[in-house]
Amino acid sequence: MPFSDFVLALKDNPYFGAGFGLVGVGTALALARKGAQFGLVAFRRHYMITLEVPSKDKSYHWLLSWISHHAKRTQHLSVETSYLQHESGRVSTKFDFVPSPGNHFIWYRRKWIRIERNREKQMIDLHTGTPWESVTFTALGTNREIFFNILQEARALALQQQEGRTVMYTAMGAEWRQFGFPRRRRPLRSVVLDEGVSERLVQDVKEFIENPKWYSERGKARHSKDPVFLGIPYRRGYLLYGPPGCGKSSFITALAGELQYSICLLSLSDRSLSDDRLNHLLSVAPQQSIILLEDVDAAFVSRDLAAENPAVYQGMGRLTFSGLLNALDGVASTEARIVFMTTNYVDRLDPALVRPGRVDLKQYVGHCSRWQLSRMFQRFYPEQPPAAAEHFAEQALAASDHISAAQVQGHFMLYKSDPRGAIENVRCILQ
Repeated sequence: MPFSDFVLALKDNPYFGAGFGLVGVGTALALARKGAQFGLVAFRRHYMITLEVPSKDKSYHWLLSWISHHAKRTQHLSVETSYLQHESGRVSTKFDFVPSPGNHFIWYRRKWIRIERNREKQMIDLHTGTPWESVTFTALGTNREIFFNILQEARALALQQQEGRTVMYTAMGAEWRQFGFPRRRRPLRSVVLDEGVSERLVQDVKEFIENPKWYSERGKARHSKDPVFLGIPYRRGYLLYGPPGCGKSSFITALAGELQYSICLLSLSDRSLSDDRLNHLLSVAPQQSIILLEDVDAAFVSRDLAAENPAVYQGMGRLTFSGLLNALDGVASTEARIVFMTTNYVDRLDPALVRPGRVDLKQYVGHCSRWQLSRMFQRFYPEQPPAAAEHFAEQALAASDHISAAQVQGHFMLYKSDPRGAIENVRCILQ
C-alpha cells in the first residue's frame, strides 16, 4: 500500500482521530499549565513584592503584635498569655490573640497584603525550646515603602507598650532576649545614696552620652584648620562597690529609668560563657542600654588570692580572665558602651580589672550615713517635720553605724503609717 493511501486510511479511522485529539488536548493543557506557572512566576517577580522575617530577627515580635492589632477579623488564632503589672502593684493576666500559622489577608492603606506565618516542626530553638518560625508579607506592586511603613508602625507600637518602663535583657546563647516583661521605671529620687553620690554618677553618665564627638574630635590646632583627633575609645566603665543591700543594683535600675535606657544582665559566673561569646554579646548589645555585670568578684578574684588557694578558684568557668579584659577594652571591644560592674568585695578584684580604661569611675556605696537616714525618713513620711527625721537618724546611728538601706526600707515597711513607731522601735532594724 502506498504511503499516501496509508495516511488517508488513518485519517478516515475514527479511533485514530479520537486518540490524536486526546493527545493534542493533553499537550495543549500541559503547555497551558506550564505557561500559567511561568506567567505566575514572572508576575510575582516583576509585579509583587515579598518580605520574609524570621523569628530570630528583633522585629519579629513587633510584627506579630502589629498583625494582631490589624487582623481583627481573622478566625484562625493563637493565644499568647502575659502578666501586666499596674501602677498600684496589682498583677493581671492579659491574653493576646495573634494569627495562627497559615495564610491571612489584611487590608492596609488601600492594598491587600497576604501574610503567611510558617512554623518549622523539625527545627526548634535550643535555648527556648520553641519552634523556628517566619512571617512572609506579600503585596502587589514594587514599592518597598509599604513594608518600611509596616515596620515603622510595628516598632512604634512596641515602644508605646514599653513607654514609661525599663526593659531587661538577659543573654540567651549568642543573643540578647527580653527577660520577663518591662517593669515600671523606678524614679531616681527613690534611691537615696550618700550626699552627692547619686548626682555625681548621673552627671558623669549624662556627660558621656551627650558628648560622643569629644572622644574622637576635639577642637582645632592653633595654627591649623584641621581638627585634632583624640582617638579616645567612646566607652565608659563604672564600678560600684560596698556591702550588700546598700543600693548598688537599685541605683543602676533607677539610672536606666532616668536615661530611658534598657538593662542587659550578664552573669560572668555562667559556665557556658566563653571568651568569644562574651565578645559577641558585648558587640550586639541593644542600643541605649546599660550592660550590668553583677558580683564580678564571684567570677574572678585577685591573682594573689588564687595563688594562695588555687584549689578553691580552679575550674570556675570557661571564661578566662584575659578574655574578660580584652572584651572590656581590647582591640575588638565595641564603642558607645556603658558598663556597670558591682561587687561586695572590691579587695578580691584583680588590679588589672579595675584600672583606668576598664573602670573609669569607682564609687563606694556603703552603709547609711546620718544624711541618708534623714532623707529616707522624709521620703517615707513626707508629712513629718525635719526634726523627726533627724531624731530617727540619731537613734539609728546610736543603735549601729552598719545599717544598710535595705534594712531601713524593710523597717519602714513595718511601720507604713506609723512614723512614731518607726522611731521608737528603731533598734528593730538590726533584728
